[in-house]
Amino acid sequence: MSIEAIWLLLLGLSLLLAIMSGMPVMMAISGIPVVIGFIAAAFGHFDLSFFGAFPQRVFGIMNNPLLIAVPLFVLMGILLERSKVAERMLLIMASFFGGSRSGLAYSVLIVSALIAASTGIIGATIVMLGMISLPALLKAGVSVRLSSGLICASGTLGQIIPPSIVLILLGDQISNAYIEAQQNVGNFAPDPVSVGDLFAGALIPGLLLVALYAIYVFLHGKFIAEESSAAQ
Repeated sequence: MSIEAIWLLLLGLSLLLAIMSGMPVMMAISGIPVVIGFIAAAFGHFDLSFFGAFPQRVFGIMNNPLLIAVPLFVLMGILLERSKVAERMLLIMASFFGGSRSGLAYSVLIVSALIAASTGIIGATIVMLGMISLPALLKAGVSVRLSSGLICASGTLGQIIPPSIVLILLGDQISNAYIEAQQNVGNFAPDPVSVGDLFAGALIPGLLLVALYAIYVFLHGKFIAEESSAAQ
């Protein structure tokens, strides 16, 4: 293993430990690489002059019109959480299904899909669902395993249901890599890969995940719950 791979592995482990320790994510992501850079420079394995390119890199990212959507998605997620709109959506959807155990599970799934399409973020969605829907699910008699699994699985729908921050970031990187690869083979006028293409390609898999989660909730309520009640 090369020395660069060792330092990269150390950086990844340090980031993981810092985030798991409860340190704010912003401080961990911005501070740990700097600390690892200074430590590697002390051993002669890193050139501190690379830090001089950091302002230019930040300025280039801020000038990217595609990445402007990322903070706007985060703002939308905060507005939905602080304004209690998401909470009211969940309560209304639960009453629409009659307030039963399966109805609450379906409402969590549908609201998660709607929030995923509105915000495109994951962490805030899972925290919001955990605070709002987990007590209601447990109070209705849904098992802890199903409740926590449904919240975690539904919260990750923001990665794939468009619009999504992950797809926006992938669209920027894939477009640059595709254009560079086409130019290397002699095609100097390639058709770019747009974020809209990624959104169109991710729509059906995202809805398919929602349908599969709903089928699992139905089967769980139909068979597993009946078996447990019969055993008691």
